[in-house]
Amino acid sequence: GTWQVDPVHSSVGFSVKHMVVANFRGGFGSFDVVLDEEGLRGTVDVASVDVSEPNLNGHLLAPDFFDAERYPQLSFRSTAIRVDGDIVDADGDLTIKGITKPVKISGTISGPVTHPFDGSERIGLELETVVDRTTFGLDWNAPLPSGGLAVGNDVRLKAELELVQEAAA
Repeated sequence: GTWQVDPVHSSVGFSVKHMVVANFRGGFGSFDVVLDEEGLRGTVDVASVDVSEPNLNGHLLAPDFFDAERYPQLSFRSTAIRVDGDIVDADGDLTIKGITKPVKISGTISGPVTHPFDGSERIGLELETVVDRTTFGLDWNAPLPSGGLAVGNDVRLKAELELVQEAAA
């Protein structure tokens, strides 16, 4: 069947090392995910990026980072999915700033369960991968006086998804 994301009970986010010492986290408020016979596909609306500092939101949308005006969406499309018990591994293509690269994602699957109020079938997917942001053209950085860079190159992408099975037609 076809499984659609429940956006209220799902999240898509990222973390990256900041100032060499701590992980900085952010997320996206608007995204869509489908799992069906064609595989797992998802898009993220770049303009929905959300971090705790409004000025930083603006910088992330600018050409230094996501260049949201020219590249309004990020996308993922699986090319292979393997499930062993509750472990999920997938290969696919990730597109950021118009640049597509192969990635491997891994995580867990849970369910299915029946929703007690509406009777729908649901599954949970927790998936993550680490990518080098510079291979997608997100190159901005600033050297630190004590050495190192303000923003790490490795970015952890994480999706925690609740998917609802569409009713049979």
